[in-house]
Amino acid sequence: MKIFNYNRKPEQTRTCARANKRKMSDYRFVWFAVNLLFINLAFSAAQDNHLVAFSDPSRIWGNGIERVIEEAYRQCFKTMIISGRVMNVRIPFAQNNLRDVLTETDWGFLEGGKGAPEILWPVVEEILGTEDFEEYLKALSSGREQVFIFDIPTQTWRTSSDLFDIARMKAGSYRGLPHRPYVLTSGSGAQESDIYNYLFCVGRVGMDCSGFVWFILSHIAKQGDIDLGKTLGRDMGVPRGGDPAWYAGTAFFNSKSSQIISVKDEIRNLRPADIILFRDTEGRIGHSVIIQSIDFKKGIIRYLQCTEEAPIFERGVHESYIFFDPANPRVSLSDQSLRWSQKRFSPFPGEEESAFSDDGIRYRTASRQGGGRVVRIRALEPVIERLSR
Repeated sequence: MKIFNYNRKPEQTRTCARANKRKMSDYRFVWFAVNLLFINLAFSAAQDNHLVAFSDPSRIWGNGIERVIEEAYRQCFKTMIISGRVMNVRIPFAQNNLRDVLTETDWGFLEGGKGAPEILWPVVEEILGTEDFEEYLKALSSGREQVFIFDIPTQTWRTSSDLFDIARMKAGSYRGLPHRPYVLTSGSGAQESDIYNYLFCVGRVGMDCSGFVWFILSHIAKQGDIDLGKTLGRDMGVPRGGDPAWYAGTAFFNSKSSQIISVKDEIRNLRPADIILFRDTEGRIGHSVIIQSIDFKKGIIRYLQCTEEAPIFERGVHESYIFFDPANPRVSLSDQSLRWSQKRFSPFPGEEESAFSDDGIRYRTASRQGGGRVVRIRALEPVIERLSR
């Protein structure tokens, strides 16, 4: 039973009115907050579903060999929150025996650059959880320009705020060495390239080009219950108890083994899982990549590789493209009408530039020795044929 007080004073009436108004405002706020919560939950669920769909390679590539290769490729990336920013961290390139020419002690990368992602990622996460990495992030957010000086053999870093050092870097006068890269930073916080620099120089963790290709090939083999290491072990010269990944280099891909099928490099002959081999300035096979897909209607070849001679935000594992005329699939990969998207840069700004401005030029180099070539693995033929049906 409500009891109305008709004897309220005007001041009491105004006070009650204000109280009722505040109460209604509170109700509206609660209603708004509850609805906003439901909207956020619905949006989050929809976003999660979208991310799940996006993370499924079959959504784009179907269930064929392209999907299998893409599935392996995506294992080389992780999305992380670093310094409050969402970053796409990729497995770096592991360069052995090329940066130690001026050092007195032997050093190398984890697993010799042949480690699979399931081995490398726990190590990467451990590295990014260290106090030293936290100090590195703080230094990157100092608010002033600095030169970071890495020492790969000792896995350490230091900074220089010396104006002379900074001016030299800006002027293009690079003071670094192969084993001691110099990097000029703005002090505005960590970028993905800074994470790469730390993992490469301090963590010494990554994959070399053939280690990455071998990982993709092994993943394909698993779809047919094939242990590629055991199957190719004798051809690669793997000793008893040895790790086949350590022997799956460009030398094997370019060998005369019966397991290596040479492919005439006309585009019409190519298919996913083919390996493209590149020569160096001395004519030796020195780099390998793997074809992920070929779109004969649009004229696009997508290939995957791990290298440090790339744009600064692509160093490590990344994708590249070759564009061709769909009306002319008979052209060779060495044909100059093709457009190769992959530009090649020095790994650290200021270091010696790559001898090749893009992958196309590198493929065509050393024509007297045969230039680049394409091969495929015989043991994978049944698996690839089944997946391609």
